[in-house]
Amino acid sequence: MKYTTILLVLIGFYLPISAQQTINGSMIHDEIQRDYILYIPAIYDGSADVPLVLNFHGYGSNANQQMFYGDFRDIADVEGFLLVHPQGTILNGNQHWNVGFPGSGSTTDDLGFTEALIDELANLYAINLDRVYGTGMSNGGFMSFLLACQLSEKIAAVASVTGSKTPDTYNACNAQHPTPILQIHGTIDSVVPYNGDTWTRSIEDVISYWVNYNNCDTNPIITVFPDIDPSDGSTVEHSVYIGGDNDVTTEHMKVIGGDHTWPGSAFNFPGTNYDINASMEIWQFFSRFDINGTLSVNEFDNRQVIIYPNPTNSKINLSLNFSEELNYELFSSLGKLLIIGTIKTNNQEIDLSNLSPNIYYLKLGNQVFKILKSN
Repeated sequence: MKYTTILLVLIGFYLPISAQQTINGSMIHDEIQRDYILYIPAIYDGSADVPLVLNFHGYGSNANQQMFYGDFRDIADVEGFLLVHPQGTILNGNQHWNVGFPGSGSTTDDLGFTEALIDELANLYAINLDRVYGTGMSNGGFMSFLLACQLSEKIAAVASVTGSKTPDTYNACNAQHPTPILQIHGTIDSVVPYNGDTWTRSIEDVISYWVNYNNCDTNPIITVFPDIDPSDGSTVEHSVYIGGDNDVTTEHMKVIGGDHTWPGSAFNFPGTNYDINASMEIWQFFSRFDINGTLSVNEFDNRQVIIYPNPTNSKINLSLNFSEELNYELFSSLGKLLIIGTIKTNNQEIDLSNLSPNIYYLKLGNQVFKILKSN
C-alpha cells in the first residue's frame, strides 16, 4: 500500500483516523433480490448533500472484490462522497452485468436495478443527485458506458477501466446531455482487446463517439505521465479532448504495455501499471463535473483550495479558505520548475497564458494539484 499512500499525499489528500461504515444492503427489483455494499465515510453526517459513486465489478468478480481491487475508500474518507458497490447476477455460473454481449442470453434488467438503487439510496441518505457517477472494471466498465447511454438523466460522468462498449450499447446510445468520459485501457489487454472484436468496439471507436457527441475539439492535448515505476513494463499517455458542450471533456489514459488490470491497485497482478492510480485519477476527473457540466466554484467550498477555471486557456484563480501567505511552484509534466511565487491574499491569479497547452502541476505548500492548460 506504500504507493497509494505516497499518491494520496502527492495530490493533496489527507487520511483521517476515524470511524466509517460498510453496509451490506439488498433490495427487491424485478422480483429478484439485488445486493450491494455501501461505504459511508466518517466525514458524512447527513447535513449536506454529497456525491455518489457507483463502482461496478467485472465479469466473474463481485462487489466485495471490487471494493478492495478498485479501491476508492481512502479517497471517500477525505472527499466525503458515498461509495456503492452493486452486485451483479449469476449468468452461466458467473456474476455479470447485462450490457448486451452478443449471444449472452441475459435478461437481467441491470439498468432498472441501477436506477432503483440510486433512488433508494437518495431516500435513505443526503445525496446530490446532480453528482452521481459511474465507474467500473471490465464488464463494470461496459456497464458504466451503458449508464451514460441509457440512464444519462441520472448520471453526471462515467469512467471505464478496461471496459468498452458492446455493439448494442454503441449503436443504441442515447445520452441526453454532454457527458464527461474517462477511458483507462491497456494496449495489450488480453481480455477486452484495445483494438476491438466482434463483441466489443475498439477504444478508438469509443473515444471518437464521445468526442463527436460532446462536440469536443478533435485534436487532443496529449501528455505522457512520468515513468514512476519502470519495472511495471508500461507507461501512460493521457489524451484530453477539450471544448465540449457545457465545458465537458472526453479523456483517455492509454496504458502502453498495460494488461487487463486496475492501475495503481494494491493487488499487483501482472500487467498492472503503477505510474498512475486509477481510483485517484477517476475521482479527480469526476470532481470537476456535475450533470450540467463543469462545476461552479461554489460547489467546491468545502475544500481548502479552489482552483478555477481548470482547464484554462490563460489564467487560473486560486481561492483559499485560510489567510496565511503560501508559496507556490508550477512544474511541467516532466518535473521542470517553471513558475514560483507567493500567495498573499485569499484570492490570487496566476497567469499561464505564455505556457503551451499541456498538463502542469501546481504545488501549494505540501499539496500538488493537476492543471490542464488548453489553447
